[in-house]
Amino acid sequence: MTTTIDPTAVLGRALGIYKEHAGALIPAALVVFLINAIVAFVFDSGVLVLVSSLVSMVVHTFYQGLVVRLVDDVRDGTLDASVGDLFRSVAPVAVPLLVASIVVGILVGIGLILLIVPGLFLLTIWSVTAPVVVLEGKGPIEAMERSRELVRGNGWGVLGLVVLVFVLLFGVAFVAGLIGAVGGDALRVLLTFLVTVAVAPLAALAISVLYFDLRDGR
Repeated sequence: MTTTIDPTAVLGRALGIYKEHAGALIPAALVVFLINAIVAFVFDSGVLVLVSSLVSMVVHTFYQGLVVRLVDDVRDGTLDASVGDLFRSVAPVAVPLLVASIVVGILVGIGLILLIVPGLFLLTIWSVTAPVVVLEGKGPIEAMERSRELVRGNGWGVLGLVVLVFVLLFGVAFVAGLIGAVGGDALRVLLTFLVTVAVAPLAALAISVLYFDLRDGR
């Protein structure tokens, strides 16, 4: 028997954690995504964009792992770890976490390009791969299989959450992009940085809360 996933409820709890622990989430995001913003500003043309994209994937993956640790820590009602502790806790799983993110990203991307439905299916079944790597210590392929196992029976609810988070992120990024388009590269990068710092915690929290709901519901 599995607990039914309510996308709005998951997002609501993620927002609650965000509000309560913004003092840890925002400083961590500022540090991590400042690196991304600097690289994006320096490597902004030609083949160098690939470097920027790779760095972006690395920092987003690392931050997701950090947020998973935070959510695990606050489940008892208090945050015991410092921001430094959270950073250090992700280091041992950074490589498998990155490999898993790259594999999932490539396969989901291919699915979305060829046919949208297969891409959404893969995005759904592998949605909690990162938390599995961080908290269960599994390798990339094992984590993807474990994610599929956890999602089984809740596909529509998980897909609903993924779409909800995507619409939220896309909406905020789109507005920032419109403003940045009239202000030059410097303003565009600055706005992208600020938007990422603001919304990345919520997206990472939603996936983390989803993982615990799926795991504890079985």
